[in-house]
Amino acid sequence: MVEDPPWRGFLDALRAAVAGDYASLVFRPLPLGTPEARVIHLYSGAPSPPRVSRHYRENLYLRDPMPYHEMTEGRTYRLDQLLHFGEPAHDAYLTQLLVPSGMNHMRMIRFAEKSGTSGWITVTRREGDFGRQVDGLLEALVPYMRVALGSFVALERERMTAAVAREAVRRLNFGWLTLDGEGRVLDADAQGSRMLQAGDRIARAKDGRLTARDTALRRQLLAAVRELAIDPQARPRAIVLSREPWLDLLLVPSGQRMGTTQAAPAIVCYLHADNWSSADRCEQLAQLFDLAPSEARLALALSRGMSISEAAPELGLTVESARTYSKRIYAKTGARGQADLVRFIHRSVLVIA
Repeated sequence: MVEDPPWRGFLDALRAAVAGDYASLVFRPLPLGTPEARVIHLYSGAPSPPRVSRHYRENLYLRDPMPYHEMTEGRTYRLDQLLHFGEPAHDAYLTQLLVPSGMNHMRMIRFAEKSGTSGWITVTRREGDFGRQVDGLLEALVPYMRVALGSFVALERERMTAAVAREAVRRLNFGWLTLDGEGRVLDADAQGSRMLQAGDRIARAKDGRLTARDTALRRQLLAAVRELAIDPQARPRAIVLSREPWLDLLLVPSGQRMGTTQAAPAIVCYLHADNWSSADRCEQLAQLFDLAPSEARLALALSRGMSISEAAPELGLTVESARTYSKRIYAKTGARGQADLVRFIHRSVLVIA
């Protein structure tokens, strides 16, 4: 199942073993699944002619009369047990798809893994029906196919989980770097690499160390790396690299142990950037919490760790006006203070917008 395409060697061997013209392995969605659910179709041999395949996708697919989910699991079916000859929909399927595709003789079997997902093996010939030994071979394969399908379903579930998690991390705009005890970059994910290569605030120095463009930030970063490298129990260090656009990082002692092929990182550096400008974020905050523009600007500043006395002059407000605005913000958001406000904002949908 890790071949590309999956089960290619198995299907080639099966087709040769039954002397068939075509062998396929199909996984279909559960009977109550959505129509858009993906059908996985793997095969060996010549596929249907292009015009026949197109006709199936555009017309016959919606009226496919095969009783896929009604088939008894583990039992082999002949073509005359799958189609009711003389019924228009069944005859159309036979004459417009199967016969033009050379599938005059067929054996099909359904197998299912414990969660309920089913798979179907189909073998076909243009000339000469299959013997009983083919029925026996397909039925003998079922226990192994159940196990293989169970592994495949688990793998697909993990792939889906990983894909959703990757998308969530991408939308959160987080990335990571790993550093050695000297602050040299050992590895990075795709997002961390992009932030590093942008080089606006941080960069990889010629000696491979993580550095900052700004002198004060460079000293702060160097001191944090030294502290964490000396003391693995030290508290994580957070550094704001830029407020507009927002970029910050968190340095955390790694504690990871690698194999012999790769150096163990001493520090993990988590990077976070905001793709939206402050003006965009203020507009989103105003929509989400029904804030006035001036209130949204103050809410954004407070959510980024500024105190009222720090935010007021940046926003052109007096401290007293900022305090008045903050009370309105807390009332509208339901926050009981700045810590609550930060939590509400950073747990809202804005973090993945």
